[in-house]
Amino acid sequence: MRIITGIARGVRLQTLEGEATRPTAERVKEALFSMIQFDLEDAVVLDLFAGSGQLGLEALSRGASKAVFTDISSEATAIIKANAQKTRLFEKCRVLTMDHKDYIRAAAGKYKFDFIFLDPPYALKLIPEVLKKIAAADILNENGVIVCESEDDDILNDEKLTSAYEIIKQAKYGRIHLTLLKIKEG
Repeated sequence: MRIITGIARGVRLQTLEGEATRPTAERVKEALFSMIQFDLEDAVVLDLFAGSGQLGLEALSRGASKAVFTDISSEATAIIKANAQKTRLFEKCRVLTMDHKDYIRAAAGKYKFDFIFLDPPYALKLIPEVLKKIAAADILNENGVIVCESEDDDILNDEKLTSAYEIIKQAKYGRIHLTLLKIKEG
């Protein structure tokens, strides 16, 4: 796993051993960043369920100004810090060992993000719940984008979600679905 392009291009990243985290596949990551590459300059990003930190670090390498990484695992956050040092992007990073719910609650009213990356463990099917919490906390900037990676093609699976979000883009790569969302206007 490596940084694809930008100022840290080619840097190989560490990942956790075992099945605890599942890094985004290289071709899925390439497709994702080709969708958002022109909007990353000076962006502030949140990488929830960060794992190795590869999505937030890729965004920083491509011009984002700041990234917040959260993961409940202290082993994961240690790897994120090591990867941030290795890419020489550490000064633009804030790495927190905490549950996604606690971070969203703590960020409400204090922080807003241009991009939020959601790539939780697929089996837990957390994306709908997390999307509701993000909408309630109002932590996405007006033109911000939430990037969801999952095995489900229908992550907006109830009325609360369909009234809060609109789909900007969707793509499928094997069994992986990428869904880009924004808050509905009005």
